Amino acid sequence: MKQLKILFSLGIISLLFTSASFAQTQANAIDKYFKKYVDNTDFTVVYISGKMFELIGRLDLDRETLSLDDDDEMEAIMDIASDMKGLRILTTDINARGYYDEAKTKIDTDEYELLMTVRTKDGDNVEFLILENEQTDKIDELLLLVGGDDFVMLSFVGNLDLEKISRLAREIDDN
Repeated sequence: MKQLKILFSLGIISLLFTSASFAQTQANAIDKYFKKYVDNTDFTVVYISGKMFELIGRLDLDRETLSLDDDDEMEAIMDIASDMKGLRILTTDINARGYYDEAKTKIDTDEYELLMTVRTKDGDNVEFLILENEQTDKIDELLLLVGGDDFVMLSFVGNLDLEKISRLAREIDDN
């Protein structure tokens, strides 16, 4: 009987870990793709850690430092920055179409919601996608993939709150 309780407990724990890891599968695919090319000199690489965004959110900057017209705009920017977990950018103009095709096969974009796509007659492709968290009503990731003359992969990860983004847009629009 004791063994049955232990097995049942292990089963529940395994189920919880499986659910948590399933939600991170896509992020892991993007991480792996990014890590594969981070040291490749053909790429321009940008990585901003979550810690950097956290520090930006805690900075006490005056509006002159950021060249902002009002404190509400600065506050909106800092509020969004504090919710960011990371930014990764890979870009190259060498074999751009090949890298784009590879990214499309390695990253299952079916898990994302397509916001915008652009395809030109010259064969350029742009896809802008989001990974939305249904439980929190926030966006976990913004993903941009570009293939054509250049390859670009931009992954913006965090807890993007649409209300905060709307507030920033209003503040910018008011100025």
